[in-house]
Amino acid sequence: MIERSAMNILVTGAAGFIGSHLSERLAALGHQVRGVDCLTDYYAIALKALNVEQIRAKGVACLPLDLAEDELSSAVEDVEIVFHAAAQPGISAQVTFDTYMRNNVVATHRLSEALKRSSSFKGFINVSTSSVYGTDATGNESAEPRPTSYYGVTKLAAEQLVLAFARDQGFPACSLRLFSVYGPRERPEKLYPRLIGAILEDREFPLYEGSADHLRSYTYVGDIVDGMVAVLHNFDRCSGEIFNIGTDVVLTTAEGIKTVEGIIGKRARISVKPRRPGDQLKTHANIEKARNILGYNPTTTLREGLQKEVAWYREHIPGRINLWEERQ
Repeated sequence: MIERSAMNILVTGAAGFIGSHLSERLAALGHQVRGVDCLTDYYAIALKALNVEQIRAKGVACLPLDLAEDELSSAVEDVEIVFHAAAQPGISAQVTFDTYMRNNVVATHRLSEALKRSSSFKGFINVSTSSVYGTDATGNESAEPRPTSYYGVTKLAAEQLVLAFARDQGFPACSLRLFSVYGPRERPEKLYPRLIGAILEDREFPLYEGSADHLRSYTYVGDIVDGMVAVLHNFDRCSGEIFNIGTDVVLTTAEGIKTVEGIIGKRARISVKPRRPGDQLKTHANIEKARNILGYNPTTTLREGLQKEVAWYREHIPGRINLWEERQ
């Protein structure tokens, strides 16, 4: 049984958006948190460096480590719980299939194998994505996965790899499929950082054709972390399981754009771009399982969350970090 007392926890991808917020929360709860991140240049290294600086100030150790090739025995030493948030994210024509395989599947396999040799290891919480469902992510956890992108395909493979170990070898693992996460520290190529930056810096905002009508379960990162912590506290009921984690409130991308415009008080200059292959058309988080087992109940409204993201952007980005040279 996993107790709620202080534990040694490893967070992979700790310099990233979700990993950094999770690391801070776990440290605030009294856990000893070790973060690792390979600090790829997929987006601005300066943003990751800012995240590392902020989580270190909260007592989180963050070490440079490439899960796909570095020696991992020292990283997992004395670790009891792993939150595996490291991944090659996003949908980008400039990222090769080999890169997605390396950073999502190979890295997950090597980490899992290292943990199997650890005497302290008690649980593996895999961070997956609603992208495994494909263009229509509206069903429950038993819905057929039908990914439409290299990202979705390789994240599904990584998820099923650790669950195969759980089924066949008693490897204590579960997987969380996250829905449309947003908030401070969000990756710069995502909708809201691009939109906020475009409005504040008077740039054109690129909007993919048809995406204004896409339906999304936009979920504030704090509500996502609530779900992740709930899994930690209920791990004995979660091992071997999959959970959707997100809000069951659905809005269109157009409504999200209007919300940001209202917060800033200025309209975006929208430039319509050709449709992006692999995009999801509809996400609607079915979270009945998480509600019933974890008591999960996301409460942050889109406006509340976006107010925090706009405030964060204004404080940390303009004139300090260039987010506009990332991959398209």
